[in-house]
Amino acid sequence: QFLGSTEVEQPKGTEVVRDAVRKLKFARHIKKSEGQKTPKVELQISIYGVKILDPKTKEVQHNCQLHRISFCADDKTDKRIFTFICKDSESNKHLCYVFDSEKCAEEITLTIGQAFDLAYRKFLESGGKDVETRKQIAGLQKRIQELETENTELKNKVQDLENQLRITQVHASPAGSVTPKSPSTDIFDMVPFSPISPQSSTPTRNGTQPPPVPSRSAEIKRDLFGAEPFDPFSCGAGDFPPDIQSKLDEMQEGFKMGLTLEGTVFCLDPLDSRC
Repeated sequence: QFLGSTEVEQPKGTEVVRDAVRKLKFARHIKKSEGQKTPKVELQISIYGVKILDPKTKEVQHNCQLHRISFCADDKTDKRIFTFICKDSESNKHLCYVFDSEKCAEEITLTIGQAFDLAYRKFLESGGKDVETRKQIAGLQKRIQELETENTELKNKVQDLENQLRITQVHASPAGSVTPKSPSTDIFDMVPFSPISPQSSTPTRNGTQPPPVPSRSAEIKRDLFGAEPFDPFSCGAGDFPPDIQSKLDEMQEGFKMGLTLEGTVFCLDPLDSRC
């Protein structure tokens, strides 16, 4: 049963939690006297956070990210009650969530502590590169779309130039003296490039050999417009966009703060330089 959540002044502390529990228990008694039932919820605990769902519709009512949870405890005077304090992502206020579980209050508290430890290890191992990867991919897709638009505009400009060149040639040639061009050359009187045909030493019209085509260096990794290809999995921490970097900084602060679990603090070493 979900008693609800209430704002607290501190992110940690047994007394802080006790005051919140007393407040929400009193509110529950008032609701019961009015004929209202305490809603039942389903919890999903993972290394990403704690989700509070409607048990029937599976609709997510609250999604508490794990690095925002700073305190977790079960009530030693009432074995049914367990709580955790989480910093709200929108208001940045600390909210205490209170639950009533008949059999597994202590087990749920320990599970949240284990999930926090695993999440911290995963964050260190990945170096934070898997954070908000979808945003990076979306940014990459946006960049591709911009390049495609730019490419289309360039094609249109080339087509316009070709049309202008045709008109100029028609006006410049005397009537009846227009000679059909060989199908082997384009409008610029050049032999079309074919990736299949070898670059043979065919002499040009003036009898000289064409200059050798410089070989592309495999070391130069740039696209058609001179920009280096973007790889969301190889960029360093300083290469992240501002919104993603702020998310990383927030996660670092959350993990540095640690999680207090009923008197036991998850003492985490400082984040290494990879993060």
